[in-house]
Amino acid sequence: MFENLSDRLTKTLKNISGRGRLTEDNVKETLREVRMALLEADVALPVVRDFVSQVKEKAVGLEVSKSLTPGQEFIKIVRKALEEAMGQANEELALNAQPPAVVLMAGLQGAGKTTSVAKLARYLTQRKKKKVLVVSADVYRPAAIKQLETLAMEVGVECFPSDISQQPVDIVNHAIAHARTRMFDVLLVDTAGRLHVDDSMMAEIQALHAAVKPIETLFVVDAMTGQDAANTAKAFNDALPLTGVILTKADGDARGGAALSIRHITGKPIKFIGMGEKVDALEPFHPDRIASRILGMGDVLSLIEDIEQKVDKDKAAKVAQKMMKGKGFSLEDFRDQLSQMRNMGGMMSMMDKLPGMKNLPAGAASQMDDKQFVRMEAIINSMTPKERQFPDLIKGSRKKRIAAGSGNQVQEVNKLLKQFSQMQKMMKQMSGKGGLSKMMRSMGGKLPPGMLPPR
Repeated sequence: MFENLSDRLTKTLKNISGRGRLTEDNVKETLREVRMALLEADVALPVVRDFVSQVKEKAVGLEVSKSLTPGQEFIKIVRKALEEAMGQANEELALNAQPPAVVLMAGLQGAGKTTSVAKLARYLTQRKKKKVLVVSADVYRPAAIKQLETLAMEVGVECFPSDISQQPVDIVNHAIAHARTRMFDVLLVDTAGRLHVDDSMMAEIQALHAAVKPIETLFVVDAMTGQDAANTAKAFNDALPLTGVILTKADGDARGGAALSIRHITGKPIKFIGMGEKVDALEPFHPDRIASRILGMGDVLSLIEDIEQKVDKDKAAKVAQKMMKGKGFSLEDFRDQLSQMRNMGGMMSMMDKLPGMKNLPAGAASQMDDKQFVRMEAIINSMTPKERQFPDLIKGSRKKRIAAGSGNQVQEVNKLLKQFSQMQKMMKQMSGKGGLSKMMRSMGGKLPPGMLPPR
């Protein structure tokens, strides 16, 4: 997410971070680079101008904290300006209304509106413990109605039936009546999208909004359209009283222009960010955490939340117990760890949230490619339960069978077994007396300079 902007800003700010003092010249030079980085990230020009002037104003005549160098203080100012551009803090949905709280979803066709309805339904059900009903008022695309029904089933919420022969206002009014009698907390309304903003589309959604009076009107927009996303959001905001934005497909957005432009251009907060196609890939938008990620400082809070919600604690505890008792770490355990990592969005998603990952040596990140972990899991799945428990059984013909069953070469099976063998040795060392310290010392030669544990 935002790789291009992040790489460019990290390199630019690295040059100034070690400076003993800030002069007008080096601030000016750095801000020129920051300006170019933002423009290349497709951030809207008015946003870039405001951002640069805000940073310049605070950096000139800077009073430096004793604990920071002037360069570090400058980075702190840039981080604060990024947060302010995106909206300071996360703004939650205002659902404290007489049930059902109606949430209207608007946006162009292809922005991921229907998927976002399902993702939001799952989020409200699981994290906010709300009883959620969804309904499609898209009477132009029968496929949209069917898609919402399928997704609703997947996330475990009820979908109110609708038909292309009905009027959108009638559909939603019937859904509201149903939600009242069945004690639903929230009603999420999916509306029709168009390929572009047009008068008939705006007239229809304005009539729907006036009739159902939603407590939240969210605009769903594709992050990959850059500052166009902000301009489209403005067109909708001029026609509808938007209360917030859901930014979709941010996992595929290497630039970041939309995230940095929307708040400034519309005055509306980004409330959620879509980070993938899966129904659990929706996160509340925290400007401070996103600013940290952009500057390569990681996002440990989001990582902790991911672990809390997506890791099977019982399985993790059993593996930890086995390790403590020195009872061995099986391929079955290894597969479970890979599966849980995938549930958290994969290794790259986790690395994106860890501080300092931008400083990894070239090529190190590519060795942690999620495709490798998917391949490993496929190889382990092709083994029998006995082979997973006793990998030493896996010789010539068994290797060929496992390779063929998983669609890999025998060399890949050998590579996995070797990696697993090394991991088992580490686990044994950790389970012994003074285990972790001993294991770290034995790895000393392989660790980066300065990482050797004390003797």
